[in-house]
Parts: sequence; C-alpha cells; structure tokens
Amino acid sequence: MPSDKIAPFPKTRLRRIRQSSATRALTREHTLSVSDLIWPVFICEGDNIEQPVASMPGVVRRSVDKVDEAAKEAAGLGIPAICLFPYTNPQLKTPDCAEAWNPENLSNRATRAIKSAGLDIAVMTDVALDPYNSNGHDGLVVDGEVVNDLTVDALVKQALSQAEAGADIIGPSDMMDGRIGAIRLALEEHGFPNVLLLSYAAKYASGFYGPFRDAVGASGALKGDKATYQMDPANGQEALRLVARDLSEGADMVMVKPGMPYLDICHRVKEQFGVPTFAYQVSGEYAMLQAAIQNGWLDGDKVIMESLLAFKRAGCDGILTYFALDVARKLAKN
Repeated sequence: MPSDKIAPFPKTRLRRIRQSSATRALTREHTLSVSDLIWPVFICEGDNIEQPVASMPGVVRRSVDKVDEAAKEAAGLGIPAICLFPYTNPQLKTPDCAEAWNPENLSNRATRAIKSAGLDIAVMTDVALDPYNSNGHDGLVVDGEVVNDLTVDALVKQALSQAEAGADIIGPSDMMDGRIGAIRLALEEHGFPNVLLLSYAAKYASGFYGPFRDAVGASGALKGDKATYQMDPANGQEALRLVARDLSEGADMVMVKPGMPYLDICHRVKEQFGVPTFAYQVSGEYAMLQAAIQNGWLDGDKVIMESLLAFKRAGCDGILTYFALDVARKLAKN
C-alpha cells in the first residue's frame, strides 16, 4: 500500500491491531487449517512394521497394514489426503522399471487397502520411476541418457495401474516433457476421467531431497544427477512456462518442489495462473527443522506452524508436509 494512503503517526498506530490476541485474530490475513495438509507416507514390505528413517527423525516406513491404520488416524483428524511412496525391494528394481506398473506393487496394495476401508480421505500416488529403477533415475536410462519419450510410455502404464488400484490423485513427479498430456489421454481412454492430476510442474534439481532418497532406497542406486530433467534452481520464468504447459495438457493442480527455498515461485504461479497451487515441504526442509528442534535450538511448535503459514502467505492452497499428522493433532487440540 502506498505510504500516502496511511494517515501519519499518531493517527495511525499500527501496533493497535497487535495489542491483544483477540485483535490479532480479527486482523490475521492467513490461517492454517487441517484441510491444507497432504501427508506423505512411506511404505515397505512386511507386516506390523514401523521402520525409522534415520535421516528423517520421527518419520517411519510402514508396512501396508500400518499404512491402513495411519490413514484411519489421518482421516479422523480431518487430513484430506495421504500421499504414498514405496520403499521397493532392491531385487525388484530393474532397468525397465516393470515393478512400477505391477498391480501388486506396494503402492497399489496400499491404495487398495486404504480405499477398501471406506475412509473419507483421498489417496494420492507418485508417478516416477526412481523407486523401481536400478539406475535410481526418474526415467529410463539408455546408453547413459535419461530418455524422454520411452519414459513417458512407462509412466502412462504406471499411472493406469495406480488408477485401477483406486488412486484419487495422481502426482507425476518425473519432469519428463509431455507426460501430463499422455497420462490424461490414457486416463480418459481407459475409463478414469475423474482421476485428478496434481502435476509436479516446477520441480527443481535440488540438494534438499537427500533424506527422501534414503527413505525410498534410491540414494545408493542413483548414478549421476537429475539436472537434465529437473529444473535449474537459478530459473524462475521457466517454472511459469512449465506450469502453463502442464495446465494446457490437462493438469488439474500444480506443485512447486521444494517448498520454502522456492516461495517466490509459489507466489508467481498462484498470481499468474490462479489455479490450485501446492508446495512440497521436502525431506531436507523437514530434516533441518527437526535437527534444530531436537537440539533445542528452535521452538518446534512455533517454527513448524510458521513454516507452513509461509506457504499460505505465498498463495499455496495446500502443502505436502511430513509434519501433517503432528500439526493436525495440534490444530484439533487448539
């Protein structure tokens, strides 16, 4: 607001609206609610397993039966969506990534378990090949190159298997060109017109993904980096072009990833397109905050909420965050 629109001091005392919790509540511009949260959950083989992820304090890999239980708690707290990420047995990882569209893979079994429970929660799945790829990449590797068009064919098969398992929201996170259009067409042709596509439209080649790759078992397998298909962290205009393209191809919602280092991109996407815009508070962001909280350097209750409010202030409609369950409990208590 231009300064000439504000009466000079003492007519204007901006501290007036901050003088009590009541007046602060009345004038608060943004709020965080449980309906803003998507909870990412890691799945592993076995029964009755909750296996800690060392680089993500407080996060575990869950067997399918435990994912079912966790989804029930999340639904009871009002969390609208859970997002599934599999820790695939290394023996099932191959160069052709065929496990990605196996109807009995971890993601599909967990989806069916949650849907069969009749819970009021949406199931979101991840479309990318890295959990199934012996090369650790999000796409197929041919002669040392992550190839685009053959990967898109594979991603279509993966997305269809997830839709058949009952996924409500499919999240292509691979960053291949043309995959949104190809997946949307396949969903229409195979009788899944109502499955939502939440495109990871602006996913950066970031250093903040390390703990996630530990959690899905992709760290040791990865050969090289992902800079040929994920975005250069220096670029902003390119993100807008990618969002525009994915919307034109049939994306219902878009994602910016990582989150906090790219709040400017979140804001620009929402301002320019006005579409449902999400951010992923990724594993590295989570791990940094948890490390500082556990060392007593930061007040956990304050910084977790503050970090999530930053996404809302930037224009995001929702946030994927590993803090989702804890935040939902706090919101319910308050």
